[in-house]
Amino acid sequence: MELNLSDEAIFIGMVAIAAFLLMQSFMVPTFGENRQAKKRLKKRLSSIHANTASPVSLVRRKYLRELSPLERLLESLPGMARIEHLVEQAGRETPAYRIVLFATCLGGITGLVAMQLLPHPLIGVAIGLLVGAFPFLRLLRARALRLARFEEQLPDALIIMARALRAGHPFADAMHLVAEEMPEPIAGEFRIVFMEINYGGDVRTAMSGLLHRVQSVTVMVFVTSVLIQKETGGNLAELLDGLAAVVRDRFRFQRKVRTLSAQGRMAAWILSLLPFVLAAVLTVVSPNFIPMLTGDPTGRQLVMVAFVMIVCGILWMRRIVRIDA
Repeated sequence: MELNLSDEAIFIGMVAIAAFLLMQSFMVPTFGENRQAKKRLKKRLSSIHANTASPVSLVRRKYLRELSPLERLLESLPGMARIEHLVEQAGRETPAYRIVLFATCLGGITGLVAMQLLPHPLIGVAIGLLVGAFPFLRLLRARALRLARFEEQLPDALIIMARALRAGHPFADAMHLVAEEMPEPIAGEFRIVFMEINYGGDVRTAMSGLLHRVQSVTVMVFVTSVLIQKETGGNLAELLDGLAAVVRDRFRFQRKVRTLSAQGRMAAWILSLLPFVLAAVLTVVSPNFIPMLTGDPTGRQLVMVAFVMIVCGILWMRRIVRIDA
């Protein structure tokens, strides 16, 4: 006796939901960002440049100028702007439409092949969707790594800027010094800000563009501090020194929390995926065991209750492991 199609669909859906929750909960940085702090900083930034126009950045102009008319048409399709923003945040230069076409072709071909080779078309469709999502998952991973690297480099960049300001350099030259002395990715981002200011752009617009490309609470604090100092005055060098110390202490605490929570994250993966692994093993060892459970209405209810408890356990362990700061 074998599992019917509905049972296989339910099992695949459960595994997909559990894996998605696990990746969202335990593959992101352990040191989470405080949502309330992020909302307050976004509100503060909105109030600072509420009456300021937002012209197209130099990067965007150069990007559009290098595309052909057909490519511009494809880039104007719905949803392309978000993918383009993701590509920009990941530090890539591939046009957004190419990523969409590659993901569609890759997922479609893989799905068709899987539907021909596997006994049930639903499994082939699921495999095609997973494979098609792989390019976007790579972009998300690249964005997370680039953001982590940027935040790690930020304290040193702030110290360089503070020393340049004390030596009498203007703010734009301090940004240019960071672009010349620091490695990527912070060098490239600060170089863009310097170019936009040096070519006659507004400091507020250039700094807002930096925050748009590198969305982080740490960068929000830096941008907000600079914009407030430009309006109210004060010792910007001393402010940057203090911010660098805070960011460095934050990362030191982050590494400590990540080390202490490693055991909990590993236990979450094992405990959450163990029921599905056991179900797969039982299906191979004793093919009649699982259908006997799912064929009974009470058994199906118990399976759903167990799955809900697994989801609750994942969310609870995520609550324990992740720390907002």
